[in-house]
Amino acid sequence: MGIIIKNKYQISKIRESGRLASQVLDMLEDHVLPGVTTQYLNDICHNHITLIQKAIPSPLLYQGFPKSICTSINHVVCHGIPSDRKLKKGDIINIDVTVKKDGYHGDTSRMFLVGDNKRFSIAAKRLVSVSYLCLWKAIQIVKPGVSLFDIAKVIEDCAHLNNFSVVEAFCGHGIGESFHEDPQIIHYVPNNQADRTRLRNIKLKEGMVFTIEPMINIGSKNVTILKDGWTAITKDRSLSAQWEHTVLVTKRSFEILTLSKKEILG
Repeated sequence: MGIIIKNKYQISKIRESGRLASQVLDMLEDHVLPGVTTQYLNDICHNHITLIQKAIPSPLLYQGFPKSICTSINHVVCHGIPSDRKLKKGDIINIDVTVKKDGYHGDTSRMFLVGDNKRFSIAAKRLVSVSYLCLWKAIQIVKPGVSLFDIAKVIEDCAHLNNFSVVEAFCGHGIGESFHEDPQIIHYVPNNQADRTRLRNIKLKEGMVFTIEPMINIGSKNVTILKDGWTAITKDRSLSAQWEHTVLVTKRSFEILTLSKKEILG
């Protein structure tokens, strides 16, 4: 496909879709509670997107995905399918929302801690915090001339400094009229020198729009895909956390197109 440099019109449309996706996650804050099923969360998101925002939930039927959002609990790394499973006190959950409005997508995800703060282990709270820090450290270096290698390295360095691992099986991606576009935004430094050189040679340019969405594990970086063909879990069943934003490269810096008004800049 090649990297698509977005014009002002396209950016305005992605910005609107990103704003709507962020609003969905804000709306969910009062609903992520013990005893609530992930299917219920899916249903209220679907209704909010389709009936209130007059938009489309991008994941629904995308390559066969059966639901409107992804709900990834505890050791689920990503692409968890909403179901009748009830949330429990002490669960951590990533909710991934992508909204398509007027032909353009906006993609974001957020971690939620379920129940009383006292029910969470120190390790779980630290994982959620560090995964957020990994995202923000990467976003804050975005500007023209920065390479994809630079983004990967700052994420990996942050995770490893905190004794966590970075999932290598999934990556961020360009976004616009297509849900997934070039470039792939990987979150780790490859061992292969040729791959490192390739990443160094891909420089950010004004008008690029992509997601950064590092998946950080307490234990091993390795994942397993369940029989449903979608749900990715940590191979060692350790906890995993992820945050995601859609980011625009501006003339001198960046703009986060999925930033919530409730979110404090990292």
